[in-house]
Parts: sequence; structure tokens; C-alpha cells
Amino acid sequence: MKNIQVTELTAYIKSALLGVAVGDALGVPVEFTTRDQRKLLPVKEMKGNGTHYQVKGTWSDDSSLTFCLAEGLCRPAFDLRQVADNFVRWRRENYWTARGSVFDIGNTTKRALQNIQNGEDLDHCGLDDEYSNGNGALMRILPLVFYTRNMSIENRFLWTKRVASLTHGHAISVLCCFYYLEFALQLIEGRPKVDIYKELQGDIPSFFRDKTSINQELVVLNRLLTEDISAIDEKNIYSGGYVVHTLEASIWCLLTTDNYADSVLRAVNLGWDTDTTGAVTGGLAGLLYGESSIPKPWLTDLAQLNHIIDLAERMAQGVHNA
Repeated sequence: MKNIQVTELTAYIKSALLGVAVGDALGVPVEFTTRDQRKLLPVKEMKGNGTHYQVKGTWSDDSSLTFCLAEGLCRPAFDLRQVADNFVRWRRENYWTARGSVFDIGNTTKRALQNIQNGEDLDHCGLDDEYSNGNGALMRILPLVFYTRNMSIENRFLWTKRVASLTHGHAISVLCCFYYLEFALQLIEGRPKVDIYKELQGDIPSFFRDKTSINQELVVLNRLLTEDISAIDEKNIYSGGYVVHTLEASIWCLLTTDNYADSVLRAVNLGWDTDTTGAVTGGLAGLLYGESSIPKPWLTDLAQLNHIIDLAERMAQGVHNA
């Protein structure tokens, strides 16, 4: 990809991390509410209380695990074990939590972290049955794009698989994470979002053509790979915890809006898994529109804002020197 100086890299990383956290925090108070409820009382600003009784600006496990991955990228020598240990520290010691406590964790992630604690091989800690395709890897994967940005597509996929499989090892989860990171990579390149969408419709099937174990799962991404998802009616965009639905919803929200705020508010107001849809959409929207596009009051309310900015700066140094 294009040569990026550390100052520009820092700006991209800040936009991505803050984009994830703000989208997440907007969704936390209304997680598990229905779309009909959101239509009656749509989210328009940062609020507190609600589902998890959290203070305004509190982000969830989505951002916590994103930051745990980012911490692992702060050193030029990326160590998957360090990332796994960070995840465990989050669960056991409240590491990188918004307010000092873990208040939300998915069942698949919980079981995978137990496997890590038990000393199992990191490549096999993540659950790989078809019922373990929640969005718990997708929600935290974005920082990896900055580490793999200059690698071949083969190596980008291998690293995506390794990092996703710490918690979610099924081919569908890996595939969704890979699509998401490839989209993010081209946003960093400065390409228009519609052009990226169309190009991935050829690039993704082409890359997996000779990879049998993944290629047979491509059918789950048919709406992204063969249709114009932006033309699909909202009633047919799903926003539960299934990784494919979260990926589809995030791309739909990005393609049907033209600024950060509208993207994440559309995501959150789809209802159900609001924090994760907001976080996944927010990461891409942050990259596309930049930190300055995020409403200042939302940033002011955001938990650990200065620590997130510091993390972005440290991570930029790490991946720049990798």
C-alpha cells in the first residue's frame, strides 16, 4: 500500500479506535431492544443507564477487546500470546475496561478464554463449530489491518485467521473478519467506498477459489458478493449477534449514509445487538471520515478518551516500526 508516515498512521489509528468506541458506547444503553422500540424512540445522542445501567459514554467488551489487540500491536514484534494474555487479563482483572468492570461477555468468547487459561494451543482455543459464529471476533479485529497493511494478501489472510481464531475459529467467522479488514485496508488507501464494495465482489471469490475449506462457505456472503446491499430494504437487514448479519449491517450502514454520525446512529437504531453493530460500523466510518467527523460531545463523554488516544499513538509507533 501507499507509504504512510507515522503522523498519518496515528491519525488513521485514532480514527479507527475512537470510531469503534463511540459506536459501541452509543449502542450500550439500548442493547437487546427491538427495532420497533428504536423507531419509537431512536438514539440521537450519547446516553447512559438503559440495558446495562452504565454511565454515559461507557463502551463494552467490543472496545475492550479491540484495545487489548491494539496493545499487542504496540511493539514491533507482534506476539499473539501477548494478545491472548491481554484478553484473559480483561476477563479476570478488568484490564482495558471502560469503568473498571466487565459487564458483558459472549458465551463463545468466555469459553475460548477459558481454553487460553488452560494452556491450549492458541490456534485451537477458539470454538470452531457452526454454532459458534457470533460476532465476537469481528467486533475486535480492526487494529490488525494496520499490522498487515503491507503484507501479501496470503499473509493478510493467515494473520486474520490466527487473530480471529483466538476466540472464533469457524471458517465463516474468519471469512467475515477477512472481508472487513480488506474493506478497511482500501479505506486507508483512500478509495471510494462504493468502488471498494464492487472490487471486493471480484477479489474475495478470486482469492478463495482454490481454498476449499473457506470457498465452500462463501455462499453466506452472497448478498455482499453478488448484490447491491445498499439497495436492500432496512427490514431485510438483520442486526442480531450472527457474524454475517453484523458484517452485512455495517456495510449497509456505511453505504447508505454520508457521514460518521449518521452511519453509527443508523447502525444502533437497527436494534438488537446495538453495541456491536455500532462498533463495527463505527470503525469503518472512523477510517472513512476521520476523527474530526465524530461529534465532539460524543468524544467528550467517552470513557478513557485520553487513554485511547495514548494507545493509538503508541500503536502507531509499534506498527510503523514493525
